[in-house]
Amino acid sequence: MSSLTAAWNRVLAVLGRLSMYRMVVLALGVLAAISFVLSLLGAVAPSPWALLASFAVLGVACVAVDAIAHRVLSTGWRWESSLITVLILLFVLRPTLEPLGLVGLAVAAAVASASKYLLAWQGRHIFNPAAVGATFLTVLSVWLPDLGSSAWWVGSPFLAAPVIILGLLVLIRTEKVRVIGLFLIVAVAVAFLRTSTQYQQAGLDLDAGMVFWNILFSSPFLFLGAFMLSEPLTMPPRRWQQFTVAALVGLLAGWPIDIGDISLGQERALLIGNVLAFVFAVRTAVRLTFQRRVVLTPSVRELSFRAERRFRFVPGQYLELEVAHAKPDARGTRREFSIVSAPEELPEVRIAIREGSQSSYKKALARVEPGENLAVTGVWGDFILPSRASAPVLMVAAGIGVTPFVSQLRHLRLSGEQRDVVFVYVASDAEELAFRGDLEAAEVPVIVVTRNEPATLPEHWRWAGGVRLDAEGLLQLVPDIGTRHAYISGPPRLIAELAPALEKARSLTTDAFAGY
Repeated sequence: MSSLTAAWNRVLAVLGRLSMYRMVVLALGVLAAISFVLSLLGAVAPSPWALLASFAVLGVACVAVDAIAHRVLSTGWRWESSLITVLILLFVLRPTLEPLGLVGLAVAAAVASASKYLLAWQGRHIFNPAAVGATFLTVLSVWLPDLGSSAWWVGSPFLAAPVIILGLLVLIRTEKVRVIGLFLIVAVAVAFLRTSTQYQQAGLDLDAGMVFWNILFSSPFLFLGAFMLSEPLTMPPRRWQQFTVAALVGLLAGWPIDIGDISLGQERALLIGNVLAFVFAVRTAVRLTFQRRVVLTPSVRELSFRAERRFRFVPGQYLELEVAHAKPDARGTRREFSIVSAPEELPEVRIAIREGSQSSYKKALARVEPGENLAVTGVWGDFILPSRASAPVLMVAAGIGVTPFVSQLRHLRLSGEQRDVVFVYVASDAEELAFRGDLEAAEVPVIVVTRNEPATLPEHWRWAGGVRLDAEGLLQLVPDIGTRHAYISGPPRLIAELAPALEKARSLTTDAFAGY
């Protein structure tokens, strides 16, 4: 288990250098290039020229609507969002060289882009834009069939392997592997049951193996799950909610329901899942007004904001903060930050940042002045304490990884809730121990792991002796780890090194980050 955990966290560290949106753009771009080569070889349905023409028409229509919207709303242009919509529509709709078919593609792209602004709530779109565009064109094709409709030609055996590999990279980066895995299980199982029923009704013999592999590799389920259902902005915040949405979409996609002349297929199944996700996450997108910066350590700053609307979160969760700026680097204009403040402190919302490598995002965030508004595009995460208050807990924090624990400990103190907590705090040196006041006020045992011994330590605190923390050292520091639910927040490398000790805990919840 430890070697698997180590490998997993190394992959997260590498993929973490790209934003989720940039990762999806690159994956879809590579898939489009592969599809073009396959079209030259005649292995997929669209011709090379149809692919190029369709991509151009989709791109122009999408960019035109986005440009108008950004001019009217006075917001920065998120080119990754535009390109993702174009590329998804390229795989979902039917590429063509027919004039009316190209008009249909332009209409679908325009509707898809417009939905991001018209079908939105507090700055966050409700539906997957590509699904909206494809659905609109499919419904329109009932009266104007020459405009075309959704085709999902990406569901080809020749594209199955690229979709699996590229999709898996996206899902690892977005941490949605298990969620989409459930969707695939449900969708394939339901589709297999549906096909078996149809064979029986027709009196035909069923080759179960052939049917199963055909459903898995020749259906659009792989693409739908990896590149559309996994979209962060249309996913609810909690993992159980995400599993619920995934199961619902899998059920509806696996057994399409006919409504008149159209079928409740892939994109319509996704839209229904988006509605359920919106119900779960209706209050997680808000605007924050920046108030002040506070220096905590030589490298850590706390940023305070005021929520302009009702804001809900559970201690331990993180928000995604957008800071629009020119020439963003490969990770884009959005970053995730653990919330430092407790729900009891609302409308004040606090996060913390670590100074160091100067990314374009960090430079832009440093230029934000008091009174400026920033958008929170959502709140996510299951890094929350056990529901049973009597369950003993081990918290292991490294550097800036202390932030979600500060929110949890502030909540315990302000709510009066009592828990058995042991806190292990890893920092480069004693001067980098941020939030000492909050940890001291929580009155929990704290074990400090630093190179140099702190000059003074509060009551219930002790220094680990300057040793480098590893799995064996953690077992020595916390001998009753087997009775505790372990939570660790820090770099993937540290999580991998401590895995042999942490797997002895009653449960393990990680909050890995790769910097920003």
